[in-house]
Amino acid sequence: MEQKTIYLLFLDTGTVLTKMINLFTNSTLNHASIALDQSLSQVYSFGRKRPRNPFIGGFVRENLQLPFFKKAECAVYRLQISELEYELLEQRMNMMEAEKHLYRYNMLGLFGVMLNKELPRDNAYFCSQFVATMLSECGVYEYDKPACLIRPQDLKEWHELQLIYQGSLSNYPYFYNANQNVYTHKWNSSNIKLG
Repeated sequence: MEQKTIYLLFLDTGTVLTKMINLFTNSTLNHASIALDQSLSQVYSFGRKRPRNPFIGGFVRENLQLPFFKKAECAVYRLQISELEYELLEQRMNMMEAEKHLYRYNMLGLFGVMLNKELPRDNAYFCSQFVATMLSECGVYEYDKPACLIRPQDLKEWHELQLIYQGSLSNYPYFYNANQNVYTHKWNSSNIKLG
């Protein structure tokens, strides 16, 4: 069966909330997303619906060209999956995007992670819980603890992932361009620093 490639994107946007999470986890790059393409034009997660307001969150298709991501640091990991698993994942993302009003950010779940206590909620996820759940539902990922306790660090340590890029998100298009025959994804040039 033909293989397809998806990408897991881990970000650190440098916001106050991010800095607090980094202190608690003693780690960086604590926001996890799934990208269906290497150009990172189809990136999904649970996060801020409005970049300047951390308290209004839910299912989002992330626009990495927004100024909110201008100074973000990132790591991009590649994951090979079957064509069927890819189709299931793509269908699930499309369904969630069409019904995004039904989903909310699982802020309570973050406290569950801190306390190492399951606090599952219907239609509510935080970013790494969402990534783990989607990959599990498509038959890609199995984990030894509940999805509501999965941290971005747990995902990054998964042996199936292959790190392909780490650094400034604004420099990622250069990496992508250097590794493609045809560069089709348009990035806002104000987000890219030359030299």
